[in-house]
Amino acid sequence: MHSLRAWVVLLLWVGLIPAAAAPRPLKVFILAGQSNMEGQAVVDLDGKDYNHGRGTLAALMRDPAKAPTFKHLKNGQGDWATREDVWVRYQRERGPLLAGPLAIGFAVYGGRHHFGPELQFGHVVGRHLENQVLLIKTAWGGKSLYTDFRPPSSGGEVGKYYTLMMAQVREALANLKREFPGYDGGGHEVAGFVWYHGWNDGVNPKTAVPEYETNLVNLIGDVRRELRAPKLPVVIGELTGPWVKAPPEWTKLREAQAAATQRPQFKGNVLFVETHDFVRKPEDSPNPGHGHHEFGNAETYFLVGDALGKGMVRLMQPNSPAGE
Repeated sequence: MHSLRAWVVLLLWVGLIPAAAAPRPLKVFILAGQSNMEGQAVVDLDGKDYNHGRGTLAALMRDPAKAPTFKHLKNGQGDWATREDVWVRYQRERGPLLAGPLAIGFAVYGGRHHFGPELQFGHVVGRHLENQVLLIKTAWGGKSLYTDFRPPSSGGEVGKYYTLMMAQVREALANLKREFPGYDGGGHEVAGFVWYHGWNDGVNPKTAVPEYETNLVNLIGDVRRELRAPKLPVVIGELTGPWVKAPPEWTKLREAQAAATQRPQFKGNVLFVETHDFVRKPEDSPNPGHGHHEFGNAETYFLVGDALGKGMVRLMQPNSPAGE
């Protein structure tokens, strides 16, 4: 018996029997913002109310020129795919908690007819990481940074939705095994924060727009302090909208978003991601009258999620240009 034990020890020492791999922590990303982060992209709705399906995900996948870009969103049986190595948690303001593997349907309306940036963001980050990934969506429509998400460091009354955002993150992390039975108990790491937002401040040019840069800087700092992650990677998604040639207030808000990311303390760990080129024509979209929701165009939301995901991956690679 002693000799057998000695042989096992020897084989482990010379590497012939691999030691058990240490569990990899769950990588957690917070996706925060307002209605466009909630998810307004139309998947497959058709008829007169949806511009006869123009610009939906289903229509894109029928287009031979564009279908290859989206092919990973369906499985071998032609059904919408599910990605088991990426989980999503989204507590809607009205409606039950949505929690499960990444798929279409983690959007404000429930069902499987809409999606948001989380869909392609999850695929990009999931491909990059060997760890299990969790995306926590904390998004509510019609909420400003000036008031609703107002961070503590900005003074005045702390925003109700800032408080709710942090409470939902803590709740998710405290209930990992209950909400995601596949969680192996190997620990977790909050690995990134994504902010995709701007409409409600943009319509308040006299007060909210001039404060946006400062409030965004404070938001990043306060989230990092609460999560005890002083260098937490942060991606700021540009206000997309159909206003590519924007009136002054929208231009100033976009400039404020970009300027906040250039603060010296954010060098190498905060990134601004442009999204305005992803806007599609209203007549080519399912909701031509919904400019504030990027006309519900599925390609727009897919490309936004892709850009946000690639931005996060760049920040997680310190030797990349974005990490310099």
